[in-house]
Amino acid sequence: MTDPAPAHLPRTLRILLENGLRHGTNTGELQTWVPGVTGEIEVHPSRVFLHDTNGVPVLADLAAMRDAVVRAGGDPRSVDPLVPAELVIDHSVIADVFGRPDALRRNVELEYHRNAERYRFLRWGQQAFQGLKVVPPGSGIMHQVNLEYLARVVEERDGVVFPDLCLGTDSHTTMVNGLGVLGWGIGGIEAEAAMLGQSVSMMIPPVVGFRLTGGLPAGATATDLVLTLTERLRAHGVVGKLVEFHGPGLTDLPVADRATIANMSPEFGSTAAWFPIDDQTLDYLTFTGRPAAQVSLVETYAKAQGLWHDDSAAIQYDEHVDFDLTTVTPSIAGPSRPDQRIALADVKKTVGTTGVELSDGAVVIAAITSCTNTSNPAVMVAAGLLAKAAVERGLLSRPWVKTTLSPGSRVVMDYLGQAGLTPYLEKLGFHLAGFGCMTCIGASGALIDEVARTVRDKGLSVAAVLSGNRNFEGRIQPDVRSNYLASPPLVIAYALAGRMDVDLITEPLGIGADGEPVYLKDIWPRPSEIDAVIREALRPEMFTAAYDRIFEGDDRWRDLSDGATGATFSWEEDSTYLRRPPYFEMPATPGDLHNARALVRLGDSVTTDHLSPAGAIPADSVAGRYLRDLGVDELNTYASRRGNHLVMMRGAFANLRLRNALADGVEGGVTRKEGVLLPIFDAAMAYQRDGVPVVVVAGENYGTGSSRDWAAKGPALLGVRAVLAKSFERIHRSNLVGMGILPLEFLPGEGDDLTGENPIDVELGDDGFATVTSAGKSYRLRIRLDTPREHEYYRAGGVLPYVLTRLTETAE
Repeated sequence: MTDPAPAHLPRTLRILLENGLRHGTNTGELQTWVPGVTGEIEVHPSRVFLHDTNGVPVLADLAAMRDAVVRAGGDPRSVDPLVPAELVIDHSVIADVFGRPDALRRNVELEYHRNAERYRFLRWGQQAFQGLKVVPPGSGIMHQVNLEYLARVVEERDGVVFPDLCLGTDSHTTMVNGLGVLGWGIGGIEAEAAMLGQSVSMMIPPVVGFRLTGGLPAGATATDLVLTLTERLRAHGVVGKLVEFHGPGLTDLPVADRATIANMSPEFGSTAAWFPIDDQTLDYLTFTGRPAAQVSLVETYAKAQGLWHDDSAAIQYDEHVDFDLTTVTPSIAGPSRPDQRIALADVKKTVGTTGVELSDGAVVIAAITSCTNTSNPAVMVAAGLLAKAAVERGLLSRPWVKTTLSPGSRVVMDYLGQAGLTPYLEKLGFHLAGFGCMTCIGASGALIDEVARTVRDKGLSVAAVLSGNRNFEGRIQPDVRSNYLASPPLVIAYALAGRMDVDLITEPLGIGADGEPVYLKDIWPRPSEIDAVIREALRPEMFTAAYDRIFEGDDRWRDLSDGATGATFSWEEDSTYLRRPPYFEMPATPGDLHNARALVRLGDSVTTDHLSPAGAIPADSVAGRYLRDLGVDELNTYASRRGNHLVMMRGAFANLRLRNALADGVEGGVTRKEGVLLPIFDAAMAYQRDGVPVVVVAGENYGTGSSRDWAAKGPALLGVRAVLAKSFERIHRSNLVGMGILPLEFLPGEGDDLTGENPIDVELGDDGFATVTSAGKSYRLRIRLDTPREHEYYRAGGVLPYVLTRLTETAE
């Protein structure tokens, strides 16, 4: 049998071709691929990856689907993952307690107190669904657990060997691309269908060949590199594309650095950012305790199937980008997007000068957080060595800075402890606060009380510095307006400085115990120091020990067994965390719209955090008032309430920093209806009572950020029938279709004058375009149903009704 893959086919497309051939789907365009070719393909993941805040609504939907199957006379167990699914509980712990030795213990206690009902539900799912494995709380961040333990790279199942193709409900599922695994984020709705055996339908994505040359200079970190690449690739334009790295610069680029880059693929907009398999991959697999036979299988398969990095291969790409690693300089990014890179030397003049300690520009949060960087021993050891040097010189973090350390793996604390660096981090306030996403997803907890009062009383614009991947408006902490991404050692540096308006290149961080100024260059560790510590302190057996019993959990987890049995879930009528989802009772509403009204008119780069916040529920918000009226004192976060649609629909468009052009300049979740300013939820309910369809009007890159299904579910429950935007981010557009919301895209240069002030008519054509009319002007918009399968989903009212119909038809 001849190899059906042309020799010039990009390696990422080779994986998709193999996937299609193995599952018997159409692969004609891939077998004859040349740059520029498009066509529909179907992807069957080898596994689906979930976390708790997206996983709870996924399991709630599946539980409701089981109920619907029972009502139709079928077997509830017919609803069960046909594809292996793994769920890591990492998104719920909050950095309430910090800067003290008992921070980890107290935060875990609070986590279980707040989330016991949700965790019992996940325990039920663990026993009810045969195809689901659950990693209990406190084990680490999902993507780091995936990278260090779960990822197979190449898998053997039922006598067949194939690439590990992982799709996940978190957009940063791409982190595993650094290990040679092709994977990307999909919406929770799409994940449910994939778990039940449905393929993921997509168009063949363009592939960008990204050629790396040179090497990182001394003093530049993997964080500096990824912030530079994010700026470069966002400017190039890679939304909906695969970025495939190659070139001589890969030779000495370790997997930890590759994973840092791959993790932030959503920040520059690509579907995936994939690195080929090579000796660095094998070394990482061996070092993290993978069996020798597995490592050998990966090498043999990759070389046989053309997935091994060989720079002499004549691979062709749709687009080409060259990048010299030697040009990377220390950087941060902010104040509200990851692609807003600022060279460290330019930060002071960008932020401005105040000269006052707690004033605009003061740093009030410094968080070493997120798998993006804590998965990388080089930057974590650098942070520990910098902390040691700072303490030895007599420096301390500023008293108004909330300092937290929340790594993505227990291994991090093992090697920092082995190296003797933990006491120095703790001396600066960076005590272990938890193993979870925490500050990076907005679970940063409250500011220091006195600081919070001052910020509010004076209306200050203060800053957070974090080693995460996202810094969107309103995401990190409600009182913090500016958020900057930085490497772990720079997070510590800003904690020492206590403000953003400092030039860390030329100005001192503070005065040492000897009365002399201490500069960043004085305490920045040399590469040889970092390498020596890693060689001495980090050992393969640390990974083996950390993951030996990863699925068992602690006593708290095991004690959550009451009621966690049975094929169907027992819903509680008065639960504020878990309610039976209504999606299977919602009628499909495809077709034209007449006299629709714009619920909101939004600008460019609206994020899924704007559409459905994840952080703390403010007491005076619509969702907060709803919960308080029910007698709830512990409001918790929006992320923790995603199993309750009655809360989450009230949280749609509820971001405190949302800027709606219909809201007369007022920030937050408000809009104008018939001349009256009122909460968006109240306006939506009024439109529903009056039988008036509503739409969203927006600008470029609508739905950037997280793969948050509630950013589509919430609007759907508010009655949104269509979104009219200049362009869509890939995952969110898919989620809209998955909820039966029609994505419509303006033609280039159009849409600015559609103000949303007047009624809107939408007529759908048979040619892939819609005619939109408002205030006497007509617009021609593309109907962004990109594949035949998406047309079927839209007509059915979404993915869930579509899949349920197929299941019940099979049962009959």
